[in-house]
Amino acid sequence: MAPYGSVALYLCVALAAALLFTVLPGLLAKPKPNAHKDEAYECGVEPTSSVSGRFPVRFYLIAMLFVVFDVEAASFYPWAVQMHALRMFGLLEMAVFVVVLGIGYAYVWKKGGFSWR
Repeated sequence: MAPYGSVALYLCVALAAALLFTVLPGLLAKPKPNAHKDEAYECGVEPTSSVSGRFPVRFYLIAMLFVVFDVEAASFYPWAVQMHALRMFGLLEMAVFVVVLGIGYAYVWKKGGFSWR
């Protein structure tokens, strides 16, 4: 258990700091509510519609596609770090990955997944 002592100490300090930074301001701040602070802030522009409206499904589709392609693009960093050690096998494996990623990108583009209309 000795090797895990520093990890446990780090987690305890991180948890204590997170709790301190979230709870302490609420305890120390003086509440001064007023109507101006309760208004919705939209870059200085008065809101024109209800906030409780529904977003179109297309918005969520594009958000999910962004997350999927972003996570896949993040896979390039570890490969680039270990590229020298992986040699030709790593290069071919990443080429296959890029081809599969390109096929997925082309499929989504052809189906109109990237258009807002």
